[in-house]
Amino acid sequence: MSPEKIRNFCIIAHIDHGKSTLADRMMEITGTVEKREMKAQLLDSMELEREKGITIKLTPVTMNWNGYMLNLIDTPGHVDFSYEVSRSLQAVETAVLVVDATQGIQAQTLANVYLAIEQNLEIIPVINKIDLPAADVERVSAEIINLLGCKKEDIIGVSAKTGLNVEKVLDEIVKKGPAAGKQHSQISDNAEPTRALIFDSYFDDYRGVVLYVRVVEGTIPKNSEIHMMANHNNGLALEVGKLTPKMSPKDDLKEGEIGYIVTNLKTTREAKVGDTVTLVKKQATDPLPGYKEVLPFVYAGFFPVSNDQYKDLKEAIEKLALSDSALRFEPENSPVLGFGLRIGFLGLLHMDIIRERLEREFKLDLIVTNPSTNYHVVLNNNEEIEIKSAADLPDISEVKEIKEPWVKGEIILPSTMIGNVLNLINEKRGHQTNLSYIEDRAVIDFEAPMANLLTDFYDQLKSATSGYASFNYELSGYHTEDLVRVDFLIAGNKMDALSIMCHKTEADKIGRETTKKLKEVIPRQNFEVAIQAAVGARIISRETIGAYRKDVTVKIHTGDRDRKAKLLEKQKRGKARLKRFGKIDIPSDAFTVMLKRD
Repeated sequence: MSPEKIRNFCIIAHIDHGKSTLADRMMEITGTVEKREMKAQLLDSMELEREKGITIKLTPVTMNWNGYMLNLIDTPGHVDFSYEVSRSLQAVETAVLVVDATQGIQAQTLANVYLAIEQNLEIIPVINKIDLPAADVERVSAEIINLLGCKKEDIIGVSAKTGLNVEKVLDEIVKKGPAAGKQHSQISDNAEPTRALIFDSYFDDYRGVVLYVRVVEGTIPKNSEIHMMANHNNGLALEVGKLTPKMSPKDDLKEGEIGYIVTNLKTTREAKVGDTVTLVKKQATDPLPGYKEVLPFVYAGFFPVSNDQYKDLKEAIEKLALSDSALRFEPENSPVLGFGLRIGFLGLLHMDIIRERLEREFKLDLIVTNPSTNYHVVLNNNEEIEIKSAADLPDISEVKEIKEPWVKGEIILPSTMIGNVLNLINEKRGHQTNLSYIEDRAVIDFEAPMANLLTDFYDQLKSATSGYASFNYELSGYHTEDLVRVDFLIAGNKMDALSIMCHKTEADKIGRETTKKLKEVIPRQNFEVAIQAAVGARIISRETIGAYRKDVTVKIHTGDRDRKAKLLEKQKRGKARLKRFGKIDIPSDAFTVMLKRD
């Protein structure tokens, strides 16, 4: 098919606005998937995706409609997976913007629209769920017109569940969407070097590394030798083809097409997402503009409950990292928890998904420590080092300054609830930078330290706004702050896995709250246990877990005071000895105590 007849598009929306359902209807209407094979959210193939009702991995699919080839990429909607969205947008020319008729424009809708505008994509606005009784099409249309500056007749009202007006969306993609070929190119096909963009890759246990690519110039035939321009690796294209959504092999992938390449590579690190694939025989000299490297900014320690499982944990994480380019990990050793891994994530949902996948798919029992972010530490000799946990902080006498990551956030909420949210931002050491309005809703732009948004900011935001607010953020840079390390001592032993970094003004409050929570989760012993929080050598809070009281005088039937005193004295000595040598079994709940709400 000539590139003039190919349209590449993706669907962007806030979480739960109906992207995957719209993709289902498109596949059904175009006859890509037979009725009997159809099921809800067909492209969400992972068990976790179906259970939580969210898209985690982007998925491409090829459809045919009225003589045109339509290549769709279904993208995730949650802020933690926005790097998946930016990768899809690089590979297409058109974006279908889906907005829920009952909820209107949300924070992630705005973020995705800005990404699409940056890439100069043709945006087709669609209002979904118009058949619901709570749908307010007029209000949502006004919001979209305000955002995109389009006309009212450009907006298509659909119901993805029933299939109402979905054909109109397909016709609009064909009519308005730019063709996939480079219309300006006057060079004949033979002289042109081949260039294709890798927008996703995963590792198949039986076939090796499979690349999802968008061919920008030239052709990639089956069995040709391919070259990765950034990594300088060579490989073989053992099979090429389209996704419908099953793999359908072809003889070659031509200019403008989106498809897959099964390679003989052993790990996805040899073919990084964002790299340019070219042919060894017809090599291109300039790579395509790729993506920026995604760096994690939430770190947590993952430890197996039994040290025998450490090797299994390492192998499991290596397998997950093959298909998730954002995962970073390194070995970590804790005196209390033994050997484990320090893993970097894009956000708390990303962490939650990986933890669930490790426990379900690899049958691992895990202890996960409190999530923290990374810090830049400038030493007295002006050397700058990066630490991923509070336990790595060098001796404070060697430290000149500590920088912590700040984020730029955007909250969309009903304008009547602004006061509560501004108070919440101030509590988190943040400050508002801008306040604007879309119809009857407000958009608050703010900056705040990443560490303060990690644990329960999202929960508190939902509570303060009765669930009406939506939140989106991105990293803005590192600021020097007056930070200290708070250590926790249990029975006089310092627990490195519990140490946290926080602002000097918040240390006392966090110390008191955490010791109280630890008192609830650590079981009582036969001797008194002290739980202390300390900044350096200064103890800032203490809680005491009382000892079990065993009545040692119960066997004395007479009221002899001396005999009672003798037995109580003997018990006292025993408890004192236990206090010196006794070991405390710390439950795994203690290591995630920061995540628990009061």
